[in-house]
Amino acid sequence: MIQVNIYSSILPAESLQADVKKEFPQFNFEFHKGIKEDLFFESEVLLTYGEDLTEELIYKTEKLKWIMVMSAGLDKMPFEACKKRGILVTNVRGIHKIPMAEFTIGMMLQHVKQMRTLWENERNLTWERKLPMGELYGKTLLILGIGAIGGEVARLAKAFNMKTIGVNRSGSNAEWADEIYTMKNFSDALPAADFIVSVLPSTEETKHLLDDIHFELMKDTAVFINIGRGYLVKDEVLVAALEEKKIAHAYLDVFYTEPLAEDHPFWKMENVTVTPHISSLTKNYMPRSFEIFKHNLHTYIKKGADYINVIDKDRGY
Repeated sequence: MIQVNIYSSILPAESLQADVKKEFPQFNFEFHKGIKEDLFFESEVLLTYGEDLTEELIYKTEKLKWIMVMSAGLDKMPFEACKKRGILVTNVRGIHKIPMAEFTIGMMLQHVKQMRTLWENERNLTWERKLPMGELYGKTLLILGIGAIGGEVARLAKAFNMKTIGVNRSGSNAEWADEIYTMKNFSDALPAADFIVSVLPSTEETKHLLDDIHFELMKDTAVFINIGRGYLVKDEVLVAALEEKKIAHAYLDVFYTEPLAEDHPFWKMENVTVTPHISSLTKNYMPRSFEIFKHNLHTYIKKGADYINVIDKDRGY
């Protein structure tokens, strides 16, 4: 019998705890909310959201071999310490693709079908049929970061007969993209885009990627949707672009600072829709995360190589 302690600083539903314990009876599981150092330091495997680890904790633990981050975001992970200790890091990248893609399509439909105006008219008992109703059909969608999530957005967009343009680091083809650009030349695609959706993570390469010049290149009817990271564009740059009507609307689910301050101009701008970083939320999140974890745990037992979502600790994703 393998006697490995698996410590979770996440406290999932008891049904999920029971399920994983039943499937892996050879392991000693400890589920807690947060890190209890005495138990954590005895563990070979850690389940975490990736926000409670520090370099100090990593260097103190002697038995830790694998960190399973039950999140796609890795902004706060102490990668340098993990690298020096030779600790495997995996995450649940791709777990968000269904809710986030549905959220994005929902925002796009909300825009072309004038849903905000319709809701206001209903509240004001206003019968108005001369609204400029549009369609997604034939529109061009540019996806910054056409990985798992962006690819699902593109797949759903194809159901509406949209043209899809993807952007990634390598310029390699993506299944549902009609065209592909790289991070170096994506500006060339901006003038054609009706919708610009960012699913980019927070890295040195993507921080402040969008600047004044990019919004100058966009159509004044274009819609910007950010479900990736707020660091993509400085607040003052985006506010200026919206005030100067360089684009038509911004649907923002992520922000430079969260929660968004009550006095932030985004709240009161007519051409901005603010949502509180909820595009990835779903009741299915934790069950799907545990399916990835269980696959990787079987791999860990077999000392295999077919882990899902191994993180490059130098790149940070």
